[in-house]
Amino acid sequence: MASDIHISVRTLVEHVFKSGSIDARFRSQTALLDGTRIHQKIQKNYQDGDLKEVLVSTEIEYDGLTFTIDGRCDGLLFHDDKIIIDEIKSFSQPLDQLEAEGYPVHWAQAKMYAYIVALDKELEEIDVQLTYVHVETEEKKSLRQTYTFLELTRFVMEVIASYAPYAKLLNDHRLKRNESCRELAFPFKTYRNGQRKLAGAVYKTIVDKKNLFAKAPTGIGKTISTLFPAMKAIGEGELNRIFYLTAKTITRTSAEEAFARMESCGLCSKTVTITAKDKVCFQEETNCQKDICEFANGYYDRINDAILDILSNENHLTRKVIESYARKHTVCPFEYSLDLAYSVDAIICDYNYIFDPRVSLKRLLEEQKKSTALLVDEAHNLVDRGREMFSASLSKEPFLQLKKEYKGLNQSIYEAASKMNAWFIQLKKSHESQKEFVLEQLEEDFLEEIRQFAMISEQVLQLDTSPSLLETYFKVNQFIKIAELLNDHFIIYAEKERNDLKIKLFCLDPSKLLQQMGKGFRAKIFFSATLSPLRYYQDILGGTEEDYTLNIPSPFSEEQVEVFIKPLSTRYRDREQTKNAIVTVIQSMLTRRPGNYLIFFPSYQYLLDVYEQFKQADDTTQTLIQEAGMTESKREDFLAAFKPDQTETLVGFAVLGGIFSEGVDLIGDRLNGVVIIGVGLPQLCFERNLIKDHFASLGKNGYDYAYVYPGINKVLQAGGRLIRSEQDHGTIVLIDDRFLQRQYQQLLPIEWRQFTLI
Repeated sequence: MASDIHISVRTLVEHVFKSGSIDARFRSQTALLDGTRIHQKIQKNYQDGDLKEVLVSTEIEYDGLTFTIDGRCDGLLFHDDKIIIDEIKSFSQPLDQLEAEGYPVHWAQAKMYAYIVALDKELEEIDVQLTYVHVETEEKKSLRQTYTFLELTRFVMEVIASYAPYAKLLNDHRLKRNESCRELAFPFKTYRNGQRKLAGAVYKTIVDKKNLFAKAPTGIGKTISTLFPAMKAIGEGELNRIFYLTAKTITRTSAEEAFARMESCGLCSKTVTITAKDKVCFQEETNCQKDICEFANGYYDRINDAILDILSNENHLTRKVIESYARKHTVCPFEYSLDLAYSVDAIICDYNYIFDPRVSLKRLLEEQKKSTALLVDEAHNLVDRGREMFSASLSKEPFLQLKKEYKGLNQSIYEAASKMNAWFIQLKKSHESQKEFVLEQLEEDFLEEIRQFAMISEQVLQLDTSPSLLETYFKVNQFIKIAELLNDHFIIYAEKERNDLKIKLFCLDPSKLLQQMGKGFRAKIFFSATLSPLRYYQDILGGTEEDYTLNIPSPFSEEQVEVFIKPLSTRYRDREQTKNAIVTVIQSMLTRRPGNYLIFFPSYQYLLDVYEQFKQADDTTQTLIQEAGMTESKREDFLAAFKPDQTETLVGFAVLGGIFSEGVDLIGDRLNGVVIIGVGLPQLCFERNLIKDHFASLGKNGYDYAYVYPGINKVLQAGGRLIRSEQDHGTIVLIDDRFLQRQYQQLLPIEWRQFTLI
């Protein structure tokens, strides 16, 4: 019976030495920068014989468990017949604002290293040194203490004793989990067509430590077909953790339901769903400062008990469950879910917790990644989301407002904001005749000014809670972070917006950065019903020639769907002239085939124009219209109106690529037909043309990459709402003359190509 616990020194001490509040963590996380450069600079000054990046490891028996504890010590120094453990920490805040005696968690980390070294070298005492370094000035502050081996032994055993209840809980659970995974049978009586093939491909991908790009049609049950083999891989010791990544709330619900079904078949697993902070925050306004939020103040004083409590009593940590325990223990529900993510078997969350360099779960160490698989649902969404995650912008207006706000109030912020405002004014003047223009590079002077602004803002925010300063500070930090990533896949451009000027670091091609952020994981499975053309998605999502690919044909017959094409122009210049003809097509369909229909438009304004015309021609048919910024309850009401066996026709007007065009299941007679107006092309704009030109310069079809492929994906997603099971039948009407062109025809599903021209 396994009873080994393998843990890094850093993870151990971070678990045990938690104190303060979330806003204290905010300070340390935003201040604690990537210290690689500082570490290397300090280590270069070590004397001959000193060692850097020293791997240390030991085993400790406690309460029936064997703890294997390891880590990498920054420095092992040999001075004046003494051995010194050197732990280097880099900060951006002034060193005089650091705790005079250093931070307990830093001492704890260094003392753990000291214990392991002293044990290994049979030392009676050893020196421990914390070296704090300012990232800008490189000013140093060193703190040193001498410890006897006996003192270190007592300290280490106290740490282990504090950690042991949690470790035992996890160990006992994982033994049960592994056994249940091994015995788990597929939770349905039979596999649907294509399901077994997808499940087998996912399992093989995990075993072979590869990546998989799978185009699997709507309705075969992709969620269970990916989660089931992943859990089986856990049972066979191939994995220890799964991330189920998605962009939509509704697909997170599908994952939760899949785990509940497997649990009903004997699976013992723990899952957590991470919900966005603004959705789960208990306050009317999200503000994590301890003076304002009781759930933030003293968070770390209570979080370990909260984690033990929920893990001892619950398996599926959904939003509702987390909120209940968060209120019980007075902890922030969002931060609670993040801390729980390191303790469970599966995390259901948005893409950004893995791929966004500003948000990702950074405590997931490389060793843990090796036993973690990523299941990327609706992976077609990751293209634009990737561009968004790796892009950042700054505008002139916030700096002008801060300049006005802090004049006579705080000279340092006033001057820093004034410099930024002046830079934007100068840039605007130098391109007076251009609304949009590309910059070859960011001037080093400008980068230095925004770094100075960030550093000064951080100091002021220690005491000042100004929302405008905090928001601008975050924007600046994001900009700095993305500026560090700039490469040939980016373009820098500026855009005038009335009196304002925005500068944007725009990621044209997210492939390399998605690949980099996903590096180290055991396997990555990208799947979607509309991962077509497959080579395009493999290219732009960071795939390689070594990746596995899978294209599963639709399990549904051509007889289940009747496709019509009406060759009208829906191009912007022709919309007014063809509007009446579109309404006539819709009316004719409703007359001949009454039922429930969804009609999708390429833009909201186009939707409103046709809707108005439709209502003038037909004021009796019941209609629904997608509203801008619909709440979750309104979305649910919209979908609930699509009932089976209705006697009256219902028509829902919605937007292509919007909330109702994917992830929506209206099975059977709840939906009888779908009308798709246009080929879904994104609106012609400066950014899309930059994407087009970029890929064209690489010898690829830039227009397809920027417009056609993203557009047709929206069409396929919308059409996929119709046939969701073997029993479904319905009608698809495609309105646009381009659907008859070979370029678009070859991108349509095979079962759509047997169409009738109307």
